[in-house]
Amino acid sequence: MSHPLIPQIFQIAEEVASPLGLEVVDVVLHTNKNPVVLRVDIRNPDQNTGLDDCERMSRALEPTLDAIDLIPHAYVLEISSPGAERQLQGDREFVAFRGFMVNVSTTTPHDGKQIWSGHLISRNETQVTISIKGRIVNIPRELIERVELTKME
Repeated sequence: MSHPLIPQIFQIAEEVASPLGLEVVDVVLHTNKNPVVLRVDIRNPDQNTGLDDCERMSRALEPTLDAIDLIPHAYVLEISSPGAERQLQGDREFVAFRGFMVNVSTTTPHDGKQIWSGHLISRNETQVTISIKGRIVNIPRELIERVELTKME
């Protein structure tokens, strides 16, 4: 069942996306989550939709939505694209996607595991830090094979 705010949010998202050269594919409001999650799926018609597209859309859409105050309670804005799960590279991406769910794969087991899933907290010269259900885990960078955003459901 679609939420009554979806058509309005979709229209606003399209108005924000258009000057950025992006298209809105879908808008989903997860009212069963706390806080509510508003997911806007976008695509870049000219190239593969990248994390920077999601970031630009998020930066443009958030203040617009906050200004019109359509969603009366706290919510989390998620911008994604079909197939957005991909490796994080560069300090800027690790900062931009702080708080997002990631999978960290290691070349050899770290504390008995080779794949860690949790919310990205930070990355520095020596380690990547994630939170797994509130438990902080530091994974040495020399063991890390890849860090990828996980697919949002």
